[in-house]
Amino acid sequence: MATPKGFARFIIVLTTVTAAVMELIDTSIVNVALNDMSGSLGVSIEDISWVITSYAIANVIIIPLTGFLAEYFGRKNYYLVSMIIFTVASYMCAQSTSLVEIIAWRFVQGIGGGALLSTSQAILFDAFEPKDRPIASGLFGMGIVLGPTLGPTLGGYIIDHASWPLIFMINIPIGIVATMLTFYFIEKKEGEGKKKKSIHIDYNGILLLAAGIGCLQFVLERGEADDWFSSDAIRICSVIAVLGIIGFIIYELSIDEPAVNLRVLGNRNLAFTTIFTFVAGLGLFTSVFVYPILAQRILGFTAYETGISLLPPTLMAVIMLPIVGKIMSKGVSPIPFVVAGFLLFAAYSILTSQVSPNVGKWDFFLPLLLRAVGISMVQLPLINQAVAGLQPKDYAAGISLNNMIRQLGGAFGIAMANNYISHQYAQHRTDLVSNMPEGSPLLNQRVHTIAGGLMSKTGASLQDATHQAYGFINASVERQSYYLAYLDTFRLVAIFFILVIPLVAFLRVKKQSDAEKAAMMKAASEAH
Repeated sequence: MATPKGFARFIIVLTTVTAAVMELIDTSIVNVALNDMSGSLGVSIEDISWVITSYAIANVIIIPLTGFLAEYFGRKNYYLVSMIIFTVASYMCAQSTSLVEIIAWRFVQGIGGGALLSTSQAILFDAFEPKDRPIASGLFGMGIVLGPTLGPTLGGYIIDHASWPLIFMINIPIGIVATMLTFYFIEKKEGEGKKKKSIHIDYNGILLLAAGIGCLQFVLERGEADDWFSSDAIRICSVIAVLGIIGFIIYELSIDEPAVNLRVLGNRNLAFTTIFTFVAGLGLFTSVFVYPILAQRILGFTAYETGISLLPPTLMAVIMLPIVGKIMSKGVSPIPFVVAGFLLFAAYSILTSQVSPNVGKWDFFLPLLLRAVGISMVQLPLINQAVAGLQPKDYAAGISLNNMIRQLGGAFGIAMANNYISHQYAQHRTDLVSNMPEGSPLLNQRVHTIAGGLMSKTGASLQDATHQAYGFINASVERQSYYLAYLDTFRLVAIFFILVIPLVAFLRVKKQSDAEKAAMMKAASEAH
């Protein structure tokens, strides 16, 4: 199949990057709409957060299987159907009138979305000559960075000016246009669809993967909200996750044509690279989760202001990604990029952990800039290291596993952050309250001062004003306790990044031929 040129290539780039960004936006756009959705559907915040959990579970199940499904059904057919599934599910999410309905459709949307992200990159890479594929990786990396960042910004704007169903409805015109462009401009791969009868379907492996990874994702996403092992659902899913994952590993290693080739983890380079990828996923997802909460809950930013504060520094990552791809295409070792990226992300976490509660949104520009540059410096290098030492035929399996580990790192990071914030909040609240015992002169003076101000301004009685004063002090203690807990969480993330850096000593750099580079980049596209 000839490599497309000019306008045809432009359309392919536009279609694939837009589809990937659309899917990634939907991973974070819902976060800022939970309050509105819970009120509209008449459920609690804890219940409505299932719309996030169901989407994440579907994503993490489908990502390691996309290479197999694209080969079985034909890549273009699989891409088209996935895009239609995503678009239809978006419409149904917007029309949902009950909690069960929207959770179910979000799961369906996640199935289609996971395939969009994976297959978009494969199609994009095929539009470039092997020597230019690092540039394609940079273009796609821009979408990976922009998507989660645009989500809160776009979601905040919609919630401020419209209603929550619009966060799903905006996918529909984009999905329709992308589907039409795919149908008319994206060619089938040579031999696509001719291998279907000869491909063995590993039903048992797929079932064990879905049960094990799906239940693990559920436990990580919902553990804190459901008080971990005091919940029957968490206990049952934990058992299924352990049995499913162990059964999956044993079964996949025992058959000749597994759905996911786990044998590649015997390669030391890939095994250690997955550790870096896990921590990178932890940092990326945790920062996107904790920073907006800190900004809105403690610092008083609106959802839209929070998103806007993320945009300018993120644009630097958009600029950096193609540059990193171009430098690596010249044979520069990826290891210095990995070390620099991890140090920059650690610096971001440390700087953010020292912010004053009175900062403005632009005071975060430098830390967020370090975060953006750090992310851009580890994306492609970690893909490169994942396959260093593997045979070209194993590239897709190695990168697929690496990407699944990144998703699990993100899920673990968010679960860890939730649990750690809860623990640190309780500790800080205890410490603060212990310094203000009942009847202490300092507390009494503070209460009298606040009560006196309320009485003079509102004409409230002494009893009511005193009661309100205690309420104000309690709210202040709550805010300070959460503020300190969020800062502690950023410090914890920095520790993860710093601790793994010495492990680069176990990574080896293999000089790749042009053919191996092309195979690696293509495998990265097909296994993303």
